Amino acid sequence: MQSVRVLAGVVVGCFVLGGVLVVMPDADRRPPPSPGPVARAATAVGSGAPASLPDLVALISDREAHLRAHPGDVRSWAELGTAYVERGRRTAEPGFYPKADAALRTSLKGRPKGNTEAFRGMAALAVARHDFRAARGWGEAAVASSPKRWSVYPALIDAYRGLGDYKGARRALAKLVELPSGSGASGNRVGAQVLVRAGLVYRDRGWREDSAAALSDAAALAAAPAEQADCLLRVGESAWERGEAAESLRAYEAALRADPGEHAARAGQGRALAALGRDSEALLAYQSALAKQPLPRYALELGELYESLGLGGAARAQYDVLRARVREGDAVGVNEELVLGLFEADHGDAGAAVRRLRGEWARHPSAAVADALGWALHRDGKDKEAIVFATRATDRVRGGGARIALYSFHRGVIERAVGNDSGARRHLGEAMRISPVFSPLLVPVALRALEELGAAEPRPAGVLR
Repeated sequence: MQSVRVLAGVVVGCFVLGGVLVVMPDADRRPPPSPGPVARAATAVGSGAPASLPDLVALISDREAHLRAHPGDVRSWAELGTAYVERGRRTAEPGFYPKADAALRTSLKGRPKGNTEAFRGMAALAVARHDFRAARGWGEAAVASSPKRWSVYPALIDAYRGLGDYKGARRALAKLVELPSGSGASGNRVGAQVLVRAGLVYRDRGWREDSAAALSDAAALAAAPAEQADCLLRVGESAWERGEAAESLRAYEAALRADPGEHAARAGQGRALAALGRDSEALLAYQSALAKQPLPRYALELGELYESLGLGGAARAQYDVLRARVREGDAVGVNEELVLGLFEADHGDAGAAVRRLRGEWARHPSAAVADALGWALHRDGKDKEAIVFATRATDRVRGGGARIALYSFHRGVIERAVGNDSGARRHLGEAMRISPVFSPLLVPVALRALEELGAAEPRPAGVLR
């Protein structure tokens, strides 16, 4: 905990001082007018912070009109491309990604060297497409081009995390933290984004308290509503992983109050409400999230919630939505092999899941992929190989250290299949201690297995069907 408090203290302290200097104008001066939507979005996009959807629409329209008149403006092409990336990410509309790619490459064609804005935009695009190898290449190019600009580091950290290079992520965070900070509103934005990445890196190390503190501090420091909502969303996700459903629900609700366009918080509400036994509300929250941000992951979660409620037909309909969304994304370069592999392992063709996830492991050997591949191998009857990957996913050194209930559950089930009952008891119990509400479909399975193994855990309310 001390480590994150030191980081937060340094970051916040610098910005508070700067804030005093900026916010205390001369008595005979009026404060500058508030920026309009185009300026707000341009500032956010230029700094790598989230922007509201209405502001993004305004910025995109403005830059498109500008470039029709000034097609040689390299910087505006990069800005437009990055805005497309952010809009595609916020709405889960993969059709924006080819537009982003074309705009960013137009910028690179005009300035192939030293084009930090385009390098950073390409890194963000690759992260959004879950192509973490490409994201690493573009992110490293951006850092090499402008090593003292803080905004080039977040996408690189995301790339390293997606590749399972947790040491690389920690090194990049260390460099980011060492950079001088800004002041005023822009300084707050820098501080919030630094703390967000710190929270994610701490999460991957298993430092759950430090991670939660960093993310909470980021939410407190965030300047704009869209950025505050993004930080609160991450606070909610952190609480959810700790099994604190009520706390996560409060964070998701706060995110939506800050920015009603933060549709990921709707899906978060669905998870939390289901864990609290408020099934009708949970279904409505998921349906709302899918209507506005139809990610395959949300369709899978909603399908499994329907399945846990005995609504097989509704579940199958959501699985069809998942397949359709994966196909749409695949057509424009979005990699959803991880979600599709998990789906196939539990609800489709386990052999196909293994083939998909072996390929994903070759590209992105992260703890998440190790867990999914191990589970798919188990479902395909290959338990001896499965335990190797399940162990890797929960390895506190090679796996990164994140404490994820689903990973421990998968390992416990696989250990039971290979006859290691003591390991099964340990890891199934660990899953329930990490989060007793991690899945409406799987928590009852874990509890039954523990009872059969002679290690019953307390039964959480609201998750058993």
